[in-house]
Amino acid sequence: MKTKSLLLVAVDFLIMFAGLGIIMLNQYPNIDYSPVPWALGAAVMGIVIQLFLVKGRYSSDIWIFPMVLFFSSLGIIMLARLKPILCVPQLRWLMIGMVVMLGVLYFSRQLKNMMQYQYILGICTLVVLCLSLLFGVEIGGSKNWLILGPISVQPSEFGKILLVLFLAAFLSDHGEMLNAAKRKFLFLDLPPIRFIAPLLVIWGIAILMFVVQRDLGSALLFFCMAVFMTYMGTGSKSYVFIAMLFFGLGAAVSYAFFSHVQVRFNIWLDPWADPAGQAYQVVQSLFAFAAGGVWGTGFTHGHPGLIPEVHTDFIFSAVAEELGLLGCTVIMMVYVMLFYRGIMIAMNCKKELHTLVAAGFSIALFTQAFIIIAGVTKFLPLTGITLPFISYGGSSMVSGFIMIGLLLSLSKKEKVHGA
Repeated sequence: MKTKSLLLVAVDFLIMFAGLGIIMLNQYPNIDYSPVPWALGAAVMGIVIQLFLVKGRYSSDIWIFPMVLFFSSLGIIMLARLKPILCVPQLRWLMIGMVVMLGVLYFSRQLKNMMQYQYILGICTLVVLCLSLLFGVEIGGSKNWLILGPISVQPSEFGKILLVLFLAAFLSDHGEMLNAAKRKFLFLDLPPIRFIAPLLVIWGIAILMFVVQRDLGSALLFFCMAVFMTYMGTGSKSYVFIAMLFFGLGAAVSYAFFSHVQVRFNIWLDPWADPAGQAYQVVQSLFAFAAGGVWGTGFTHGHPGLIPEVHTDFIFSAVAEELGLLGCTVIMMVYVMLFYRGIMIAMNCKKELHTLVAAGFSIALFTQAFIIIAGVTKFLPLTGITLPFISYGGSSMVSGFIMIGLLLSLSKKEKVHGA
């Protein structure tokens, strides 16, 4: 099994080099060799890290990292195809992400000890989320960026890590209290406000992100994470109903008073009402899916460049056009497998706190992938979040590897079956 995981890492990088090779052939005679040394460096680093994980010093799950490298390799070649100038920066972020993951594994014990300070984590979560509310710069229609010199940072990408840690610590410590101290209201079992106040604050922040920052994707992601983790921590359906009611009322008020919310919703209902205007991205995305069909037009043989911001929000549409339904199915299956491995880690943890952390990170990654895929296929209103490890973005890449590092650290003592 360990040899197979090493072979899988090798296959991941073979995919990367094969894709880069095809792109270079298409560039002949003006071939850009700049991504090659960075790709070689990333490949060497990835293989060394997998050998390190196979020894089992810090992790017992040797399958998660190869799946992440599959997404990263696919993202690199799609960026080289769609926006070559971003290929080398993404390779740099990939290498930085792997280094950060190693750091998380090395300092995992200290990071686990931090979860004892739940209210400090809660304050840090609010501070990080409010940074973009107060000082955010609007890029691509969403006010969720901080400009730090030459670097653009999305605080929400790191806020979701803190949110998982805070909710896990809060729910593991107050789960019994939330279930025991309840009052009957209609068909709901409600706890005193002081017990549920932190959850209400998180849900309120999600709605603020939706309204003020125009960041539907992050708002929906944070809301789903909070609801799923609350249900896992308490087992109470009343909390789920309250959360859905809370978010539904907030969305209805937002639709009534804010024009940008109405635009997003109307585009989702009928993009063909304005196909050359506000719905242009969604319409071009649907055309890309139709053009790709089952088998795809072939790598480098499609026209995904017709979609604005195709390298971020709509990279899945580019995959659908050139690799077809088969390529999309493979990607979605690997996301499901990554989610499964994460849940297996959670189920094998002995401490409730660790169970909630592992499940929370698994849900965060899977939900983020689901939301953006649903958005570009018009299953849900379009959101402005990245496809984990595939879309371009340094904040997304680094935060993703932090979550993977914490997941792997939790798999060390609680050994996963079949690893």
